[in-house]
Amino acid sequence: MAHRKRLRGFLKTSNEFTSVGPWRFAGRRRAGVPRTRARLWVSIGGLAVLVLAAIAVPALFGSESVRYDSIRLAPSPAHPFGTDSGGRDLFVQSLAGLRISLLVAGFSAVVSTVLGSLVGAVAGGVGGWPDRLLMRLVDTINSVPHLLLGIVIVALYRGSLVAVILSIALTHWTTVARIVRSEVLSLRHRPYIDAAIAGGSSRWRILLRHLLPAIVPQAALSAVLLVPHAVWHETALSFLGLGLPPHLASIGNILGDGREAVLLGAWWIVLFPSVLLVATTLAVSGLAATWRDRVVPRRRSELAL
Repeated sequence: MAHRKRLRGFLKTSNEFTSVGPWRFAGRRRAGVPRTRARLWVSIGGLAVLVLAAIAVPALFGSESVRYDSIRLAPSPAHPFGTDSGGRDLFVQSLAGLRISLLVAGFSAVVSTVLGSLVGAVAGGVGGWPDRLLMRLVDTINSVPHLLLGIVIVALYRGSLVAVILSIALTHWTTVARIVRSEVLSLRHRPYIDAAIAGGSSRWRILLRHLLPAIVPQAALSAVLLVPHAVWHETALSFLGLGLPPHLASIGNILGDGREAVLLGAWWIVLFPSVLLVATTLAVSGLAATWRDRVVPRRRSELAL
């Protein structure tokens, strides 16, 4: 009798779980979908507004010359962001600086992603001594602080736009290489890879025909995630006076000029460019987070079937 009562209690509990539990969990999943979509559209809309403003506003108003009669004017209807230490409209200068910073970050992210993807794919796909050699190279570069290594590279070619892009790309490809290598190692155990090996395909053929196309979503996500980090890296170099030339209106140059202005009470020279920088970072990070939650897990689930 005791065993029958336990069995009845177990069946009752299991029936309650099967009738209520899945619907409850499905409701939670459905409740999270609108939130994810809202974050996606907010990120896309915010990033689109920032990019369009960074392209259109400097093109319409152009670069202003130094005006000594309007130095460090506070924000007003005529100058929404105020003026900088050269008397130029800070709204136009900030958006022009954001355009330069986004261009540098975009090129740096693409170069870094391509280099890291190639290294990670070769290390994970070929294996053996190439894998060990490339990973020791990655460990060596990671042992040096990225900002310090970037300063050394930029100091050799001070004021060069290409040097800034290369300094960011050559110090950030290691993270992409590790991510791609781990992805390739997980793909090597898929049934279609075993079938290709049984069919007589070489390692390089498998790498080019099967592994590289499969890591494209992960590599693209890494490139998007690198953009805000590259923006901050370029800003730090320009803020220290080692990045872009002073005549280019980058966010780092504007913030570097505003260091002394803050002590004189011109707080807007630092505040508004920093707000644009943070807003761009949040927009790109929100887009990348939505991509990671919706695309990459779906890709992995498809490969697991």
